[in-house]
Amino acid sequence: MLWRNYNGFGRHPWLGRSLWRDFDRLQNEMDRLWETLPGFVTPTYPPLNVWSGEDSILVTAEVPGVSPDSLEITVDEDTLTLSGNRNGEPLAEGETYHRRERGYGDFTRTVQLPYRVEADAVEATFSKGVLTIELPRTEADRPRKITVH
Repeated sequence: MLWRNYNGFGRHPWLGRSLWRDFDRLQNEMDRLWETLPGFVTPTYPPLNVWSGEDSILVTAEVPGVSPDSLEITVDEDTLTLSGNRNGEPLAEGETYHRRERGYGDFTRTVQLPYRVEADAVEATFSKGVLTIELPRTEADRPRKITVH
């Protein structure tokens, strides 16, 4: 029988208690730990989508609350680096956070591109919290059609 003494000396320590309640408490403690780290931004911030075609690569990044002036985009052959800063909301005297899930601070994302791009022709636009970067492929890296004689 499951509910019998598990070791012959007493009741099972979890019997009569909610295991899920203990997991919830652990999750809350972990959340509180992350909230205490200053300037915590997850390592995958900002989230990116990358599409590639034969002529160019398109990268979109979600950066809500980030000023376009604080963004820096660098391209080196086949590597794109996006960095910037997301400021936190200042608290007035006597205020404390009840819940704090939005990270803030400096961030950097580096993406290895599938081919070299023309750094001088890269274009970036910013609209409604989404950064769009178009990176044209270098002429030297474009596939060549070979005619068979």
